Amino acid sequence: MTKLQFGPYSVSFDKDDKVLYPAHDGQPAVTKADVITYYKGIAGVMLPHAGGRPLTLRRFPDGIEASGFYMQETQDYFPDWIERVDAKRHDGSTIHHAVANRAADLAYLASLGTLEFHTWLSHAEDIRTPDWIVFDLDPSGKDEHAFTMVRAAALDIRGLLDELGLASFVKLTGSKGLHVLAPITPEEDFDDVRAFARDAAELLAARKPDDYTTEQRKEKRKGRLYLDMMRNAYAQHAVAPYSLRPLPGAPVAAPLDWNEVEDSSLTPRAVTIHTIFRRLGQKDDPWKDLARHRRSLRKVREKLEAQL
Repeated sequence: MTKLQFGPYSVSFDKDDKVLYPAHDGQPAVTKADVITYYKGIAGVMLPHAGGRPLTLRRFPDGIEASGFYMQETQDYFPDWIERVDAKRHDGSTIHHAVANRAADLAYLASLGTLEFHTWLSHAEDIRTPDWIVFDLDPSGKDEHAFTMVRAAALDIRGLLDELGLASFVKLTGSKGLHVLAPITPEEDFDDVRAFARDAAELLAARKPDDYTTEQRKEKRKGRLYLDMMRNAYAQHAVAPYSLRPLPGAPVAAPLDWNEVEDSSLTPRAVTIHTIFRRLGQKDDPWKDLARHRRSLRKVREKLEAQL
């Protein structure tokens, strides 16, 4: 049994050497201890973004080659020092989500085999008023051109948000695509924020109807990239910045600078557990000032409605 101490909080775990990510493409296997060490080390840059938000955990206790599962409900065996937040479901029942505030929280949840952390777009103190808008851009195809379309869409969304007066930030999802995020003042509910995101996506699709669509049905997209704004809803979530993904090579959902998106050599899984700390040693977290760029949607909405 290994024990990590975080001030008054301790995290104990066994099976340190269990392989959760097999060796891949010349990189060594990643063990349970490696994953816990990763979340302990990344907490300083991850928690300013993912901390204080309701979490959905994606656990793989036996590694990525076995079946994983999503967990929303905290369990009785979770330590008392893990914060919980109650969220009402549409059917009237309640889910008790875990909230991460400290490196100890991330390490404990990782000790359960959590590889992937998803967060709400709102904070625990007021879960019904989001402070993020997220546009989820996933390619429909698997060839190199598909990710080129995703990069182009991200840059077009940045241009539109800039035109409207919103700041924009971008991250690799660590899977196939990109997320473009706009920080907003938490003053409106999810329904209003999602309506704004839908209108913005529809405006961009109207400007470039051959490239983009807001059509959810795949058979109606006809090769166009889907501008997905559906995560902007109550109880929806998005993969957290700096979360691992349960895919070969242990890719990371890594925040990017916009000049990296402009670089045609960028690939969807360019950042991994093996490279992230070297990357952060060479450059600051691209999202370090994100919270300072929150903008109210009220005046922005007027600009959008005038465009529509």
